Amino acid sequence: MSQSSTATARPVIAVAGLGIESSTFSPARTEAPAFHPSRGADVLDRYPFLAPGEELREAADWHGALVGKSLPGGMVTAAAWSALTDELIDRLAALPRLDGLWYDIHGAMTVEGVEDAEAVLLERIRATVGPDVIVSTSMDLHGNVSRELTHRSDLITCYRMAPHEDHMETKERAVRNLVDLLASGAPRPVKAWVPVPVLLAGEQTSTRIEPAKSVYAAVDAVEATDGVTDAAIWVGYAWADEARNRAAVVVTGPDRDAVSAGAERLARGFWQARHDFDFVAPTGTFDGILDEALRSRHRPYFVSDTGDNPTAGGAGDVTWGLTRLLERPEFQKDDGPTVLYASVPGPAAVGTAVAAGVGATVTVTAGAEVDDRHAGPVTLTGVVHAIRHGDRDAETEVVIRVGSVYAILTRLRKPYHHEHDFTDLDLDPRSADIVIVKIGYLEPELFGMAAAWKMALTPGGVDQDLVRLGHHRIRRPMFPFDRDMADPDLTARIIPASDQPLTGDDE
Repeated sequence: MSQSSTATARPVIAVAGLGIESSTFSPARTEAPAFHPSRGADVLDRYPFLAPGEELREAADWHGALVGKSLPGGMVTAAAWSALTDELIDRLAALPRLDGLWYDIHGAMTVEGVEDAEAVLLERIRATVGPDVIVSTSMDLHGNVSRELTHRSDLITCYRMAPHEDHMETKERAVRNLVDLLASGAPRPVKAWVPVPVLLAGEQTSTRIEPAKSVYAAVDAVEATDGVTDAAIWVGYAWADEARNRAAVVVTGPDRDAVSAGAERLARGFWQARHDFDFVAPTGTFDGILDEALRSRHRPYFVSDTGDNPTAGGAGDVTWGLTRLLERPEFQKDDGPTVLYASVPGPAAVGTAVAAGVGATVTVTAGAEVDDRHAGPVTLTGVVHAIRHGDRDAETEVVIRVGSVYAILTRLRKPYHHEHDFTDLDLDPRSADIVIVKIGYLEPELFGMAAAWKMALTPGGVDQDLVRLGHHRIRRPMFPFDRDMADPDLTARIIPASDQPLTGDDE
């Protein structure tokens, strides 16, 4: 709490942040509306633990500034960045004097002409709210933690599960740490930061399996140490090319020795496991996996079309997978094996299907308007099976049945993570033979219904073959780009408090 606040006054805390994963290997660009920003009091409605009557809501005087979260996608345009950040800063400037700020971000946002965007925005925030304000930052474990972002945050944490089943728990922890620190009146915590020169895809570092399961289990043990407030490991974001993209560890707390030892323990554990990380599911070629799915007696058989995964930053409109699927003779008859494919955007195709109506036969062309590097637009002639309006992401969805393939086309790109995403379109994934989804690791509901599952290593802006993507700006040496590199310096760097200058470069 600021020095002028009384011991009995509730702290004044603001909430602000922007979040997206931005692939620099995708030609897509992200505009401001994609962030669906919440403003003012509406910001608090995003978080169940800040609902009226909840303990944390009553512990402070809360003020929403602006929070926006976009589906992963391409680089954020300079115009979108300017509009959103200028409004965020203006809204913060209009608030009462603050004691604390919760900075709710993802950590993998890339912006045209801006390096380390989240740290740059936090620098602007600090210039607006003043140096005395305590900042708690919450992030996705696929975010990037630069030295500068660590410095400008007083508390910082991230998810501990991939898939991110603990996303709301992590946000609540960040807020609780902030509220507790303000209530205690204790000094700013010590921050021990260790960059780890490893850059792996999320599909290779899922906490469902080893070694990530054990690597992340150590976080709880470090956090339980006397003198430690929070501990976190970031995998980093593999599909962007900035100097900050890599794994990192940050441990915070009042005891310098405890946080340093904890950070070094976690960093060593991650580094020592680097050769053991592997894909969370068996992988193969798209055609090879389809062959196997057809032979298999397991139903439904799920296939991840990984290279254009919209929840990792893919453009979402790569047609390579759907084109190859429709070429397969096994699926060209109505009585062939039932295949659900999600999805390809095609605004004109969706418009044609909507005008024709359910049951009509249409010929439409979709996809490859943004990313046509691997295949051109796909043309389908089939029966309109379903139409749905009002989706938050897709806006309008249609299903076109071509032979035994049910292809989902959308006005705007959309991830398909839940059973209702299919049943809302009169599709039953549980009774299908094969379900193909543009995704990496299966989200919990899909994972739970899959009788079998493989990941197809397909092309796109989030290609799982990281080495062939062509990173030029990441810090080298870096594993797995330099597989025989020497062991790095994993000594904890003590980052100065946010109200002290950051000098030198000890990365």
